[in-house]
Amino acid sequence: MLDIECFSYLNRALENEMAPILVVATNRGITRIRGTNYKSPHGIPIDLLDRLLIISTVPYTEDEIRKILDIRCEEEDVEMTDDAKELLTKIGYETTLRYAIHLITAAALACQKRKGTDVDVQDISRVYSLFVDVKRSTQFLTEYQEQFMFNEVGPPEDEDGAMNE
Repeated sequence: MLDIECFSYLNRALENEMAPILVVATNRGITRIRGTNYKSPHGIPIDLLDRLLIISTVPYTEDEIRKILDIRCEEEDVEMTDDAKELLTKIGYETTLRYAIHLITAAALACQKRKGTDVDVQDISRVYSLFVDVKRSTQFLTEYQEQFMFNEVGPPEDEDGAMNE
């Protein structure tokens, strides 16, 4: 969302004695630099791009998510069955790792409430139904947006900006 003026400011700031550490995240390919007609990788001017260290990232695999969740369970002293870990790994892969990690503590509390010793699939399923992830929350808001107060979503517009009726 940065335009050429912002990039110019950042370039000057990086030349200062007290230069900040700049962390930029993007998923844009070769695209137009906002405010110009020039194209560049990530939509960042070449002079600034030359000063950056680009680190490519990839999403975690299911095995990596499983290992991270195992470590987190160990750190939180949560005993979990293999089936529950498998379900939690699937949830982490389909939603987010952060969401799956938060479910560990909630599932442990659900397990304590039912006086169990190991977190089981039913505990994971219970907390999954109680706490929604971003995708399900967005879907819920989209489905029920007319029922919320101050709903100002109008009819969809076509490409010319004209209202469809």
